[in-house]
Amino acid sequence: MTKDITTATRLLAKADPVMARLIRAHGPCTLAADTRRSPCEALMRAIAHQQLNGTAAETILRRFRALFPHKRYPKAEELAAVTDAQLRACGFSFAKIAALRDIAAKTLDGTIPTSRQIKRLPDEAIIERLVQVRGVGRWTVEMLLIFKLGRLDVFPVDDFGVRNGYRIAYGKRQMPKPKALARFGQTWAPHRTLAAWYLWRAADAAKSKASVKGINA
Repeated sequence: MTKDITTATRLLAKADPVMARLIRAHGPCTLAADTRRSPCEALMRAIAHQQLNGTAAETILRRFRALFPHKRYPKAEELAAVTDAQLRACGFSFAKIAALRDIAAKTLDGTIPTSRQIKRLPDEAIIERLVQVRGVGRWTVEMLLIFKLGRLDVFPVDDFGVRNGYRIAYGKRQMPKPKALARFGQTWAPHRTLAAWYLWRAADAAKSKASVKGINA
């Protein structure tokens, strides 16, 4: 993946002078996909993290894993056998329990592909299948495509950080609408994941600068 990212970064810089400036400012992309997790496991983690800070979510997930042999993430059939009371005791809300139940059911019926199957599917096919899962929207699947599968042409236009990074990098007064950003993003295809990564860096840098300014005020 590192070689692919290096090539994509070079082509992205040639396609857009603003991106070239961001690449110079923030250096090489350090994006690394975590390919160890199955789609089922990745979705369990995504549900746990929804609307919670990372520390709270990981605490719940530790309790969750403790329900199963070797304190590992369960297979779908193991998850299906756990009671609601056990999941509540871990800290899951009723809505998240329903989502976990659906993850188990849709893994067992084949809607959620296996690790081997998902590697052969195009991005939109993966999105179409996984958004059928309760509690899983397009943004969640896009994050899976980027951070689990390492797909290089994903552009999460509904992501606040991406939109804000675009506003900052391109000197816009207002946040772009997702549809308008999607149209502009065609400039970066087929390297839109890299563009999103650098827009995140632009947003993070602006936030850090504002924090330092506030401390020194």
